[in-house]
Amino acid sequence: MVIYGVALLAICMLLGVVSGELLGVAIGIDANVGGVGIAMLILVLLIDYLRKNNKLNIKSQEGMSFWGAMYIPIVIAMAANQNVVAALDGGPLAAVAGITAVIASWAMVPLLSSIGKEESTFSNEELGGADNVRNIK
Repeated sequence: MVIYGVALLAICMLLGVVSGELLGVAIGIDANVGGVGIAMLILVLLIDYLRKNNKLNIKSQEGMSFWGAMYIPIVIAMAANQNVVAALDGGPLAAVAGITAVIASWAMVPLLSSIGKEESTFSNEELGGADNVRNIK
């Protein structure tokens, strides 16, 4: 099941990289601009099209689900590596901005994790005490 979909994933990645390079040239930047995102978009749209038209058998769909799940963290890790190298070459301001963004993100985790948590408005006495709750079978 894992082998199915690798060719489709590779084609999407190549199309995305070429599109990103062409976009970079078009706007005058000597870099790949959004190639990873374009590849992911092509992959999502292509899989959706093939599923709607019943062109993917079950094994291919399972393989694409696997590679779709693997694709995102692998490619983002590769892109992050390039961003770190570019930031270090860009000087100390780029490194400070990156470090500040990471620290701010870490600081937001407790705040974001508390959103949506329901707090109980009942006390132990209102529920019959902790002993009564434990003795209920």
